[in-house]
Amino acid sequence: LALSNTTALNLLLSKLLQECLERSNSSAAPQEGSASGSLAIIYVLLMLGLFGFFSLAVMVSNLRARRLEGPRDPYNTYIATDVWHRKDREYLQAKVLESCKLCCVLENQLAVEQPCRKIPEEKSS
Repeated sequence: LALSNTTALNLLLSKLLQECLERSNSSAAPQEGSASGSLAIIYVLLMLGLFGFFSLAVMVSNLRARRLEGPRDPYNTYIATDVWHRKDREYLQAKVLESCKLCCVLENQLAVEQPCRKIPEEKSS
């Protein structure tokens, strides 16, 4: 049984090889078309590979740069504590209090609403 399987496999492989050789030798035009098609596929795969490589390189360099900064970096600590917002808020409150102390309110009795009194009108001449 082992001999019949190997001989059948050999016959099948030899037939496939002969068919491939006959197809490649039969005409030159289809061969050129298939060659240009395979070159196009190789070109597209090459471009995708290059794009993937550069994208991966950018991601790795970004991760490496973030890791080098570290959590104890003074700039990151300053950003994390959000000190300037607190200082700005305190400065704004001080300015508002200062401006309230400087201003004074004068009440105009004639401008206050008095429903019982009529506002005098000027007569045009």
